[in-house]
Amino acid sequence: MPDPTEDSPVATEPEAPLEADLEGRRSGSWRLTWRRYRANRAALVGLLIVLTLITGAILAPWITPYPLDAGSATNFAVTLQPPSQAHLFGTDDVGRDIFTRVVFGARLSLTIAAIVTLCSALIGVAVGSLSAFYGRWLQWIAMGITDSFLALPALVLAIAVAAILGHSTSNLVIALIVVWWPGYARLAEGLVQSEKGRDYVEAAHAAGVRGTRVLWRHVVPNVLAPIIVRMGQDIGYVILTAAGLGFVGLGVQPPDPEWGVMVSDSHQYTLQAWWYSLYPGVAIAVAVLGFSLVGNGLQQALNIRQAVDPK
Repeated sequence: MPDPTEDSPVATEPEAPLEADLEGRRSGSWRLTWRRYRANRAALVGLLIVLTLITGAILAPWITPYPLDAGSATNFAVTLQPPSQAHLFGTDDVGRDIFTRVVFGARLSLTIAAIVTLCSALIGVAVGSLSAFYGRWLQWIAMGITDSFLALPALVLAIAVAAILGHSTSNLVIALIVVWWPGYARLAEGLVQSEKGRDYVEAAHAAGVRGTRVLWRHVVPNVLAPIIVRMGQDIGYVILTAAGLGFVGLGVQPPDPEWGVMVSDSHQYTLQAWWYSLYPGVAIAVAVLGFSLVGNGLQQALNIRQAVDPK
């Protein structure tokens, strides 16, 4: 008499309906999320700001009056010129066109923020999810390391890491990733910990689905909403932190156009040339505002009751 436990189709048959049902629910959930998001005017304003920044960064070579090389070249004949038709945002202390540098600075700042946020989320979610799902010694070690990083103020840790690694754009990115991934690890750990005991996880195990597949195909997709909200909010704060490091000389190095470096270079000319520090400062504020509105809009649209605290 054959053993029914050896019949592989019986052991794996429920997996397909289970996954199809979950995929259908997720698709309908995202459509509902978009309808909720569109109903939030502040969130739409934030989305418009973000799309404008991204579009300007992509089209920078075609919408600026001067090429980046020319915009970064010194021209002492036109130093500290106020805004005019020739120089929309005026010029800086060495005659460079500020509008050109602000627009190209958006490309650099957004690229840094996107890389840092994405890499931090990938690392943090992987560490937090694995430690919560498998528990025991892995969770104890991983969360101990995570809490050690979180115990230090974010800006202080970023300054320390950037100072140790040296002054360059790549080192700035590494320093910011070191600061940001622990927040995602702790967030993912709490979400997966509360989710792994749900009925659908037990059903997946009963259907013969392996533990790793259950984690990445079922558990993690169902806890992505707070993580996405966190990412939307964090991009603005990464831009702000990168600008702060650039302001103290530990971020992007001249002559690369970065908003924090531009504000740092202009501080001694604030009374003499107000436009020099105004426009890069406004660019930082607008970027942070736009991504904060997008993050808050996602939080409401995804119906997340508890706010996700940024780093």
